Amino acid sequence: MPLDPIVKGFLDQMKAMGGPKMSEVGAPAGREQFNALMQLVGPKDVAIGKVQNLTVPGKGGPIPIRVYTPVAAGRESMPALIYFHGGGWVIGNIDSHDGLCRLMANEGGFRVIAVEYRLGPEHKYPAAYDDAISALTWIASNAAGIGVDANQLAVGGDSAGGCLAAVCAQYAKAKGIPLDAQMLFFPVTQIGEQTASLKEFAVGYFLEKETLDWFYDCYLPAGADKNDPKISPLRAKDLSGLAPAYIMLGGFDPLHDEGMQYADKLRAAGVKVTVADYSDMVHTFIYLQSVLPQAHEALASAAKAVAKMFTE
Repeated sequence: MPLDPIVKGFLDQMKAMGGPKMSEVGAPAGREQFNALMQLVGPKDVAIGKVQNLTVPGKGGPIPIRVYTPVAAGRESMPALIYFHGGGWVIGNIDSHDGLCRLMANEGGFRVIAVEYRLGPEHKYPAAYDDAISALTWIASNAAGIGVDANQLAVGGDSAGGCLAAVCAQYAKAKGIPLDAQMLFFPVTQIGEQTASLKEFAVGYFLEKETLDWFYDCYLPAGADKNDPKISPLRAKDLSGLAPAYIMLGGFDPLHDEGMQYADKLRAAGVKVTVADYSDMVHTFIYLQSVLPQAHEALASAAKAVAKMFTE
């Protein structure tokens, strides 16, 4: 299937605008670029029932979280999706993904808890991992105090955040924290291996290999073991007993194949897996809410799938 024509038009427009790449301007300016893009293409004026900004304790200091309660919430104690934003562990924040989290909460009818983990290169691995685990652990232990049912938790994220969600799901199994679902959008599942999609879609499809390599350099300290499952969840030896997974992929995404490899390995370990493979789409096309009709449809479908997992 060819690339969606609306997506192609958007990419052509971005190319025509020109300008330096994030890897050329550095992390602070790159964050500004990304936030401006999300303001342009993200969802606009999404009503929500309630928003709470809190902090949870972490190894590197307090970790900001944002709790979204959907419109017309029926009860105080609700299921919750703990969500980690994308951006290569370098860009993105709670605000960049605010509209997406609002949409997921409303479409799924559950609370969404966005986590503001530390970013590289200022805070290299394991800072983001430590913050993700700290947030998961605190929310599971203090669920009642924030209106969350501790027996109805899920983790989710996109791209780098999808990687964090995957490693959190592995951690939850090891520590006996019950999870009903893991929602992995276009996840990084391995760093360091070349896949066919990474080669084929290295240039010109929204996320480029050059940017990925820059992200990884910013994220990982020198000498980091890329085969550590906390960095590359695909490298975990035993995936049995993990929470059911909903994995969204894009056919023109350089990360497509490693996402599919993770889905296949989960299935082989006996984990229930749903793959939503949008063959005519690019990496994180769900960001394009004000540009692409399919972006809202895909996000709504994912949220409804997770809502169903909470009841199974």
